[in-house]
Amino acid sequence: MVVPSPGTIFDAVHNEELASLCKALGHPARIQILSILIARKSCICGEIVEVMPLAQSTVSEHLRILKTAGLVQGDVDGTRICYCVNPTVLNRLKRLIQSL
Repeated sequence: MVVPSPGTIFDAVHNEELASLCKALGHPARIQILSILIARKSCICGEIVEVMPLAQSTVSEHLRILKTAGLVQGDVDGTRICYCVNPTVLNRLKRLIQSL
């Protein structure tokens, strides 16, 4: 892994990416959703609402934010969307945090 020297342009890109991912995780409900998806190790179709003490619309908004950040993926399955963790982005987040 390449560690950039302080003050390089890479630092700015690195910091922006890390800040964006951290912002997506900036709410306890989104951390809980991501934890549920990681623990399940498979896609979840609609069950997230059943285990969260939040309205369906609120869970949907949190999922939208996580999906926009790339942390989760959503695929349409009939009338539902099945969500799962995006392992590539999750591993990238881990590497960015470890590089601090």
